[in-house]
Amino acid sequence: MKKKFKGWLASVAGLLGLALVLLAAVGAHVAGLGQSEAEAAAAAARCPVGGQPGLDPDTADTARKVKEMLAGSGDVNVPGLSEPEKQIPNAKVIVATGIQKRVPARGQVVALATALQESTLINIDHGDRDSLGLFQQRPSQGWGTREQIMDPVYSSGKFYDRLVKIKDWEQMPVTVAAQKVQRSGFPDAYAKHEPLATALQQAIAPTLGAAPAGPMPGQPGLGGGFGPAGCAGQGGTGNVDFGQIPPGTLPEGYQVPATAPVQVQTAIRWALGQLGTMYQWGGSCTNPHGPNASERCDCSSLTQRAYGVAGKEITRTTYTQIHDGHVVPPSAIQPGDLLFAVGSASRPEHVAMAIGYGYVVHAPKPGRVVEVVKQADLGPILLVVRVIG
Repeated sequence: MKKKFKGWLASVAGLLGLALVLLAAVGAHVAGLGQSEAEAAAAAARCPVGGQPGLDPDTADTARKVKEMLAGSGDVNVPGLSEPEKQIPNAKVIVATGIQKRVPARGQVVALATALQESTLINIDHGDRDSLGLFQQRPSQGWGTREQIMDPVYSSGKFYDRLVKIKDWEQMPVTVAAQKVQRSGFPDAYAKHEPLATALQQAIAPTLGAAPAGPMPGQPGLGGGFGPAGCAGQGGTGNVDFGQIPPGTLPEGYQVPATAPVQVQTAIRWALGQLGTMYQWGGSCTNPHGPNASERCDCSSLTQRAYGVAGKEITRTTYTQIHDGHVVPPSAIQPGDLLFAVGSASRPEHVAMAIGYGYVVHAPKPGRVVEVVKQADLGPILLVVRVIG
């Protein structure tokens, strides 16, 4: 009997041992499956819908559009660069990303000046502590992963995202705006790069789509050359929203003068795209058709933004815009000229843009909308400033 009992115990022990072995094997298999799934999830996170490793879908989409813009861009030659073959392509990416994110010309200059100071516009993989890339952004400071920061579109986009959240950044000196984004130990260092940054922006922007090319949307027979859906150009020439021109807001048969410089044509066409939007004193004019009143236009932000879209930076107020070009006599007014009225020549209170044929586009005053009127309706012209040409 004892012998049988011992045999039975041995059998049970054997079965238990086998069960433990099987459980261990199953556990290892399950763990292996879990590890594979985790690895797959990590891989998926590294390669999102946009197909570019390390970029979220929105950034990957921007990167695709920037690539299309760059494919259609022309050669740029700007003196003052130490390694232009490396620096110009990166500068183009910064400007193109700014255009895609609808950041005006001044913001693009701030970004270029920052990259000139931080990396000399070369996408380096090292820097102070864990700083990387064009803007020397740090993973430890929440800018992104090393892989992301080394992508010029991603790093440029992150710079712009932080810049546009700063209150009144457009009215700040370049060095102040740059410092508020970067928080550098050398806050005044950006200022010396502003002239070169401005030259780069003005040379690059027209090659990326600031120039008109094709029929204007919603205006059969109206010249000025802009592609469908209110976007400037086609085939790599940009996606700035030029807006629809409401029917009946232009003189019958009006066309943007084809003899005007390309940047002037662009500025006029963009300003006309804001016709019918409400005036807002102090508005930034960054989204005139939107619900936020602070993003609508007053007279000087309309002219500033129009020229900014065209790739020409001018200042924000009527008092300073009188210095943003050269003075011409009222008898020699051309399309694109800034016409100042009300107040005095040294302190004008209103500005409008000449659009040719004796007409101007302007944001008149509170309670009114952006409109086209005859030049004579402005009253006495105190000063005429030509920004381009």
